Amino acid sequence: MLKSKLLLVALLSTCSLTAVANTTDIETLQPQTNYQQLITQRQVVDQLIEQAVNIQKSPARVSHAGFTAKLPSNMERIAELLLQAYELEPYRVDFLFGAANANIYNGNVDKAIPLYEKVLTIAPDDVKAHIYLASWYRFKQNKTESEKYFARLKQLSPEKASLLAKVFTLIDHNANQPIVDKLDNSLGDDSAIITLGYALNPDGSMHDILIQRLEKTLELAKQNPQSLIIVTGGVPQNNHTEGDLMKQWLISKGIPEKQIYADNYATSSVDNALFSRYALAKHHIKNAVLISSGSHVRRGQTLFEIALWESGPTDIKLQSVSALDKPLEELQKIAEKDLLGIYRDSLKTLGLPTFNSGALHD
Repeated sequence: MLKSKLLLVALLSTCSLTAVANTTDIETLQPQTNYQQLITQRQVVDQLIEQAVNIQKSPARVSHAGFTAKLPSNMERIAELLLQAYELEPYRVDFLFGAANANIYNGNVDKAIPLYEKVLTIAPDDVKAHIYLASWYRFKQNKTESEKYFARLKQLSPEKASLLAKVFTLIDHNANQPIVDKLDNSLGDDSAIITLGYALNPDGSMHDILIQRLEKTLELAKQNPQSLIIVTGGVPQNNHTEGDLMKQWLISKGIPEKQIYADNYATSSVDNALFSRYALAKHHIKNAVLISSGSHVRRGQTLFEIALWESGPTDIKLQSVSALDKPLEELQKIAEKDLLGIYRDSLKTLGLPTFNSGALHD
């Protein structure tokens, strides 16, 4: 009996010690990151991008004959928001690209270049950053810096360097092309007249500048009654688009409806080229004339030519006729802001967007 009691005491003592050991030795794994802090940071970044999107969608716009865009103050604010987001997420170089491109949009190249260079402190072999730096230093006529970045681009991506060199040659050619407001020769068969849209008035009516372009279109259409007519512009205003109103205007002047193709989706000069090129390809157009305002027509032609490299027709001949928004003599020397627009939109036509961060897109 005594032996049994001693055994029971020993057993209880062992259980008690085991219980104590278990409570002191077991330690649950804890998160290595403060999840609340992480979620809050993510929410802040998302909110910053959401603010940028709302600003981008703002109806406030500024328009001139060769340029229709967001107000400069809007783009400045978008750049600020993207840089705030980058401070929270320093691996997100898309925020740096977006802020740089917003500055380009505003014509502030000097503010954009350091942001592209900052990308290279993170990713020294980034092809896109080298393309931008080679391009914008070239625009600034800083040959040494442009060639430095172009040489590195050639090492990183010979194919893209070759394409960029082709773009540079095209920009130089078109920037120095004389502006004309008449078409001396007949376009012949397999031809097209392309007229670029312009932002509608708030009430949905056509701006005088757009009507001026249409009057030039009508003039050329009467000279070339066999030509396909392409009108392109899709920014809606009061339930109308440029393309639709342009088409109806031409029909009211006696142009057959079946002769007109209206693109109602393009919201920019880049879209004009990218969306309308397939009408040229489908109809096997050999000769085309582009109509826009004098301060815009060089940019329009450059973008169409770049877009056509990819889609064809490969043997198309493209020329431009201007609806004069300034005296013809004044238009012969290209303005710096017009040249900047050619560089900027040429890169976009190549596939380099202004914005590419979550919901913030072109």
